[in-house]
Amino acid sequence: MRDQALNYVQTHQADTLEALKAFLRIPSVGALPEHNDDTIQAAQWLVDRLTAIGLHHVQIMPTPGHPMVYADWLEAGPDAP
Repeated sequence: MRDQALNYVQTHQADTLEALKAFLRIPSVGALPEHNDDTIQAAQWLVDRLTAIGLHHVQIMPTPGHPMVYADWLEAGPDAP
């Protein structure tokens, strides 16, 4: 399992780094009102990524302030800590 994980990281390192850079380019500084739409864009980016990696119940949750992103994955099994 460890070798598979290391192989995955090595194989996907460049793509993962580019995806992270794309996320960081979204000007979603929550303290600046002019970036309210950007915070929604950043939340949607995160929803898309979490969905792509297989998390469940992924959703943007509106708040009186900035949106929150929720996701879960409850398939670890009954013997998991």
